[in-house]
Amino acid sequence: MVGKPLATIVSAGLSKFGRRDGLYWRELFIEAATEAFERCPNLDPRKDIKAIFIGHMGESYEHQGHTAPTIADWLGLTPVQGFRLESACASSGAALRCAVMAIASGLVDVVLVGGVEKMTHRSTAEVTEFLAMASDFPFEQWNGLTFPGLYALMATAHMHKYGTREEQLAMVAVKNHRNATMNPKAQFQRAITVEEVLKSRVIAWPLKLYDCSPITDGASCAILVRPELARRFTDTPVHIIASAGATDKIGVHEREDLTTLLSARVASQEAYRMAGIEPKDVDVAEVHDCFTIAEIMLYEDLGFCPKGYGGKFIEEGQPEIGGKIPINTSGGLKAKGHPVGATGVAQLYEVYLQLTNQAGPRQVSGAEIGLTHNMGGSGASAFVHIYKRGD
Repeated sequence: MVGKPLATIVSAGLSKFGRRDGLYWRELFIEAATEAFERCPNLDPRKDIKAIFIGHMGESYEHQGHTAPTIADWLGLTPVQGFRLESACASSGAALRCAVMAIASGLVDVVLVGGVEKMTHRSTAEVTEFLAMASDFPFEQWNGLTFPGLYALMATAHMHKYGTREEQLAMVAVKNHRNATMNPKAQFQRAITVEEVLKSRVIAWPLKLYDCSPITDGASCAILVRPELARRFTDTPVHIIASAGATDKIGVHEREDLTTLLSARVASQEAYRMAGIEPKDVDVAEVHDCFTIAEIMLYEDLGFCPKGYGGKFIEEGQPEIGGKIPINTSGGLKAKGHPVGATGVAQLYEVYLQLTNQAGPRQVSGAEIGLTHNMGGSGASAFVHIYKRGD
């Protein structure tokens, strides 16, 4: 099974990310699903789709749970079976993993997978509280730690151990904002400078405002089919050739090394084994840059550079479009936006565009192999998928 397609993407859709006043999350999901359906005219959604898998972190935002049936209802797909997956910010990465397993098992032939979150109508304090539920309650939340604080601990540990500098963190933000200016669906459309990042308001030192991903509304969607059926729906299929997940200690104080995201390392090693490739074979990647330090640690833990070399990796321009391995060409969570439940499949959407040569001005020339990494909380969960352009 090494390198064999597990499931195949025949279409994908994404809502505009950002502040979407006046809409419920179900309406954002319809926006994403409509794009996916329109990209695939041979798909009859009501007839062909046999299951839906939806990532959705928090019913608290709209006081609305029972996510999958709500989406099935509003898309006109009832009585299709539906499942909601929750793994904090990795919720739709988990949904994607389950959708792949459902197809690979042979139980269903065509599924809809996606994610959604509506966050901006809540205050920053409320969103911070809702997100904090993904951390350890008695040892982290109770003692006042928020996610900026947790990632600041990782950043200071990385700076102390490897000499990583605030300017190198800032370079991640600058790269991702520049990429977002080429993505019309990104939340932020303005390029920034290293100096602006360094002068922005301190959130939890060394992390400043521009080192942090924003509060965002958005939805993502993809149609997956059994590989042998793909040509019935599209001439440009994208195969999923690896799907892996892993967990880590929920409290960062329990971990042996604050400078390593162990779940990312374990999941990616399993994914590379399944795909029969090495990190150097990846042409484009979307990784979970919830904070700039996370992207630097992921350069290392996903195997794109040696441990401790992440700061130098961004300084040398290696993750830029045109560099050794373009990373977060969409703008990433940092600038495209981070509607937490939608992020995992939104990463798939960008890789799907790249591998089908539809990414416009941010297109990576000749991209054939893509990777996504979606992470929950401070890395207590992670899902890695590897994709190959179908020929």
